[in-house]
Amino acid sequence: MKISCKWLKKYSGLEISPEEISQILTSCGLEVEGMEVFETIKGSLKGVVVGEVLSCAKHPSADKLSLTTVKVGGNDILNIVCGAPNVRAGQKVLVATPGTTLHIGEKQLTINKTKIRGEISEGMICAEDELGLGTSHEGIMVLDKSVPVGMTAAELFTLSSDVVLEIGLTPNRADAASYIGVARDLVASWNALQFNNPAIQTTLKMPDISSFTIDNNNLPIPVEVVDSNACPRYSGITISGIQVKESPDWLKEFLKASGIRPINNIVDVTNFVLFELGQPLHAFDVKSIKGKKVIVKTLPDGTPFTTLDGVERKLTSQNLMICNEVEGMCIGGVFGGVESGVTEKTTEIFLESAYFNPVSIRKTSKYHGLKTDASFRFERGTDPNITVYALKRAASLIREIAGGKISSQVVDVYPAPFKNTQVEVSYKHINRLIGKQIDKQIILSILNWLGIESSNHSDTCFLASIPPFKPDVYREADVIEEILRIYGYNNIEIDQPLRSSISVSEKTNRQALRNHISDYLTYNGFFEVLCNSIIKSANAESFRFLNPEKFVSILNPISRDLDVLRQSLLPGLLDTIAFNINRKTHNQKLYEFGKIYFSDPDSKANENQVAGFTEHWRLGIAITGLERPESWRKIDCAVDFFSLKAMVAKIFERLGIDNYKETSNKTQTDIFEYSLTYQVNGQSMAELGKLTEGNLKVFDIKQDVFFADIDWDLCVELVSARKSLTFSPIPRYPEVRRDLALMVDASVGFSDLEQVARSAEANLLKEVNLFDVYEGDKIEAGKKSYAVSFILRDDSKTLKDEEIEKIMKRLLEAFAKNFNAKLR
Repeated sequence: MKISCKWLKKYSGLEISPEEISQILTSCGLEVEGMEVFETIKGSLKGVVVGEVLSCAKHPSADKLSLTTVKVGGNDILNIVCGAPNVRAGQKVLVATPGTTLHIGEKQLTINKTKIRGEISEGMICAEDELGLGTSHEGIMVLDKSVPVGMTAAELFTLSSDVVLEIGLTPNRADAASYIGVARDLVASWNALQFNNPAIQTTLKMPDISSFTIDNNNLPIPVEVVDSNACPRYSGITISGIQVKESPDWLKEFLKASGIRPINNIVDVTNFVLFELGQPLHAFDVKSIKGKKVIVKTLPDGTPFTTLDGVERKLTSQNLMICNEVEGMCIGGVFGGVESGVTEKTTEIFLESAYFNPVSIRKTSKYHGLKTDASFRFERGTDPNITVYALKRAASLIREIAGGKISSQVVDVYPAPFKNTQVEVSYKHINRLIGKQIDKQIILSILNWLGIESSNHSDTCFLASIPPFKPDVYREADVIEEILRIYGYNNIEIDQPLRSSISVSEKTNRQALRNHISDYLTYNGFFEVLCNSIIKSANAESFRFLNPEKFVSILNPISRDLDVLRQSLLPGLLDTIAFNINRKTHNQKLYEFGKIYFSDPDSKANENQVAGFTEHWRLGIAITGLERPESWRKIDCAVDFFSLKAMVAKIFERLGIDNYKETSNKTQTDIFEYSLTYQVNGQSMAELGKLTEGNLKVFDIKQDVFFADIDWDLCVELVSARKSLTFSPIPRYPEVRRDLALMVDASVGFSDLEQVARSAEANLLKEVNLFDVYEGDKIEAGKKSYAVSFILRDDSKTLKDEEIEKIMKRLLEAFAKNFNAKLR
């Protein structure tokens, strides 16, 4: 939420710096996440001054250009080449002097001394669109002759700058979703800081509505609330004879600083009051109120309704509607209808100010996928006691800036008024929870500044009366939290010395293990991604590896497209890859640690899961594009299956897992064109391979992607079961390398050869490496040639040739026996 410091100072009565405001708000729970300078016109027209055209003559080399001399203050006279057709001697104009930077739309133009068609130009005489003061470019701006030469444009147009704070509003702080709400916390926190200096304390400055009067009763519009549960309070008033036009500058500046685009004076006033008081309002064109009556009710399932954005929506019987006697006009508290909105032809309006049930608004907003400033506040809980006050504030402003007369009494349907929540608060509990004994007078003052009254005082407790605008405060602990956040967390001293107990656990630290592998992947050029664990169930139609019968459905989905928990990390990674490819990033190495979820009626509850459901930690790795960035020094090389396999093998090596078995699969599955599976004790630990074109086509990816799915829970389990680490000295004796070129059947994998080799020579064989593979017309069909190196070493002595030959002979015999291998 954006808050203007200039307006915040008006409501708080404080003249302190934005930095001080930011610090105070953050300390009381309204975290300021950003701060930016807001200018009415970008750059505030620095360097632009009022000038007087002393002379104007035709350019000798251009028919459409003029040579002018312009006085810009004191004795400064500039020679300026001007292309405007309306420039004349004696005019007062706006001149951008050398060094000035103008912001024209999204572009910047810096004015420098230059030559135009051979003539010196020392500035620019400006049109209104070049200064951001309008849209006209028909000619230069001509000012009144009484304007003094040398006056800055900022002074002439009373331009000002402001500082806008970006506040990260948490969902429970509905009371702070307005300028008044933020100012209330600011005032309370400031007064708490200055508790011993009452002379510089301040009070909250509520908007003045004393000018509100009813002009006549010529346009009464009765209101009937059918569903009082969904709408506990509905207030309204009519205003006639208005003129819909552009808002005054002060109002447009307020809305822009608050992040809202001005529309017209009527809509802008409703938005102003929404941000000022936190009370959403809605204006109806009286011509659209058929039967001249407003009815608050629901409509039958399937009723079509076209909202302001031009979209026809199908209503449900749970959607509260603001209707006339014939049809719906507005989805209550969420979005207006296209037929009842204010237009430039509107002359009479019915102004609505209501309190809607937060649950009803939340369900309606989610069902239709509509998120508005009004629904944001209504679904968190607005103040039911401020509807009439906000109505009078808005009506007075509309009459002031749009003309017209207030033409009815205030209609206020409020059958069951909200009462303040009464909470008994113990001083003993305050001191216990806060950890410090705070003066009773400070406690009561803080509550008073926050709008919480206290009564029934005794030496041990008091009764706190919580107004409805604080829906998150309804227990004693909540009241104590309010006291603490205003008193200041930083003001609670920590007892010295600080003591803590150190516990040692033999269990594997899952987070440390994850960080270890994350660091390794990141160091090797991978980027970690965090994808949404909630996906749309319709994905099952595109991805055959998803099982709709085992989807975990969300009872209250945030949208119709996000309704189930994911069963695989793959869709999220592919979505990320496609997003980056569409932004010209084709070379990607990504990984994600995340959970996958399944519905399983047979599963039982334990410390890690709920009965009927299972969840598993996975590590997903995806690579695509080139192995390394393009370079003149190296030939471009695309990533492939073996790039991914090498990385997965290194991960297992760093985890200390080496007792796995590799199984290759050359047939296509629902995920891979071909793949490799790592198994430990019959359990699948990882599967990796090249993704099928069908999976890539879902995201319109036209380049190969290789994916590894690792069972992280199993990896952690294997690491936990591992025995204590062993250490060995650096080898003292040399190693020996021998190479063999083996011809085997094409179905034999290198992992098969390696496994047999290590079985035949378990002691002295240290490494087995494949450095060449050949399949072609120079060898028998159905065969392939492996060039394999073997590293031998005896850690107790130097190997002799006879020993080496015996080992190599034993290896050859094993290869021949198991694979019918022959030397090539």
